[in-house]
Amino acid sequence: MSDALVLEGLEKGYNRGKPSEVLVLRGASLQVAAGEVVALVAPSGAGKSTLLHIAGLLDTPDSGRVLHGGREMTGLGDKARTEARRAEVGFIYQFHHLLPEFSALENVVIPQLANGVPKAEAEARGMDLLGRVGVAARSGHRPAALSGGEQQRVAFCRALANAPKLLLADEPTGNLDPGTSEQVFAALMELVRATGMAALIATHNLELAARMDRVVRLDQGRVVGG
Repeated sequence: MSDALVLEGLEKGYNRGKPSEVLVLRGASLQVAAGEVVALVAPSGAGKSTLLHIAGLLDTPDSGRVLHGGREMTGLGDKARTEARRAEVGFIYQFHHLLPEFSALENVVIPQLANGVPKAEAEARGMDLLGRVGVAARSGHRPAALSGGEQQRVAFCRALANAPKLLLADEPTGNLDPGTSEQVFAALMELVRATGMAALIATHNLELAARMDRVVRLDQGRVVGG
């Protein structure tokens, strides 16, 4: 398997050079292979969101390298980084962030339209994804009419709408009760396995983490384990 994501020696701090300086990442390195699901476990404030944002090209490191599929991403300008992120990366957060004025299907279709996919094709893929996670029957409902678990499953479909090679998730079941969390996690794993993408999933849930291919920890700014 080739590495879909490589992070090498990432350093990241805030308020650099000031008395209030905080070093979040201190030489963090990680590889995630295509088709692999890796759990990232860390306490709140340890820097896992920063690591995910750098991996997903939403932020840049102070030093170190980020590679997607062997391609160097670290030195890209804002426009090139945005284009690469749109084409290659899917994000899932603890809160679904669905567009409230649009239906479940429309929320999955819109990212595809932004990437130039014809509407009929985008709708067909949207319905296929919603069907895979058991919410096709709710495709015409707006987020407010969906349960928390349904909203998060729609968010998964939206993140996968453009067939990204890398999925990054930050506590994707952290806002759900245990029963719903189990259903949503199963749906997420089904989608990831079906597409063969690489996935890096930050979670506090050690039981869910243990069911992924590998578990790594963020400890004092470095990635350990796995």
